Amino acid sequence: MKYLFLLHDDEDAWESMEDAKRQEIFGAYMAYTEALKKAGAHLGGEPLEHSRSGKRVRADAVEDGPFVDGKEQLGGFYMIEADNLDEALDWAAKCPCASYGHVEVRPIWSVGG
Repeated sequence: MKYLFLLHDDEDAWESMEDAKRQEIFGAYMAYTEALKKAGAHLGGEPLEHSRSGKRVRADAVEDGPFVDGKEQLGGFYMIEADNLDEALDWAAKCPCASYGHVEVRPIWSVGG
């Protein structure tokens, strides 16, 4: 079954972070991604630009980001393949974001196939 991990964190903290700390976190994500790939679970994933660069489209309007008034914003995602929800949750707990933000785990609805 496919699962989407939505990574939420304080995106402003990243911008103000020292370069050495950013490199440490980036390294943790690279190691995590490699572990997913080695296990055959990795289907895709990318970091997202700051929410202020986003747009939200409605039928009658286009709104500039950010879109939520909270500190944590959607900062990236992973799509994985796992046998069941428990396995997906185990992978999510190992994601670096789980240690300083949160990882929302969503099963992907299989439509026709």
